[in-house]
Order: sequence, then structure tokens, then C-alpha cells
Amino acid sequence: MPDQPDSTTEAPKRDDFLARILDAVVDLLETARDWVQQEAEATVREKVVLPLQRLGLTLASAAAAAALLVIALIFLAVAAVIALGNLIGYAWTFFAIGMAYLIGSAVFLVIKVRSIQK
Repeated sequence: MPDQPDSTTEAPKRDDFLARILDAVVDLLETARDWVQQEAEATVREKVVLPLQRLGLTLASAAAAAALLVIALIFLAVAAVIALGNLIGYAWTFFAIGMAYLIGSAVFLVIKVRSIQK
């Protein structure tokens, strides 16, 4: 019976062929998984991480600028008090500053009451 294929030699060839196909499919799936992971990481970095970094730098810069502005305003206010104190006396200087704050608060209060009544 030489025309019949030997089942013992054909089975290992078939198993080897199936194993190679399965290895190729596994390799393809691993490659696809790695590609999707790299694309996801790149997308997250581009769409989330970089904008958050820019936002953080912007907020830090704004906070630093605001702090410097407040310090500058404090120095200017102290200088104004000293200069006005030398001109009209310190008692009148503090009286004028207090009245300015009192009138300012009254104006804001009137504006707020009128906006609530509307």
C-alpha cells in the first residue's frame, strides 16, 4: 500500500503547520496590541498631558505675577501714606484713607442692594 499516505508522518507535519500558523497569529495579535498601546499613550500624552502641563505653567505664572503685583501695591501704599503723612500729617492721612474706604464700601453696598431689588 504505497499509495496511501502514512498517517504517522503526516500528523507531525500538520501539527507543525498549525503551530506555525498559531505562532504567526499570536505574533500578529501581540504586534497589534503593542501598536494600540503606543497609539493610546501618544494620544493621552498629546491630548491630556501636554495641555495640563501648559495649564499648570500658566497658573503658576499667573500666581507669581499676582504675588508680585500685591507686593508692589503694598509698597506703593506705604509710600503714599508716608508722603501724604509728611504733607498733611499722619492723623489726617489715616482719616482720609479710612473715609475713602468707608465711602467705597457704601458705594458697593448701594450698587449691590439695587441689583438685588431689580
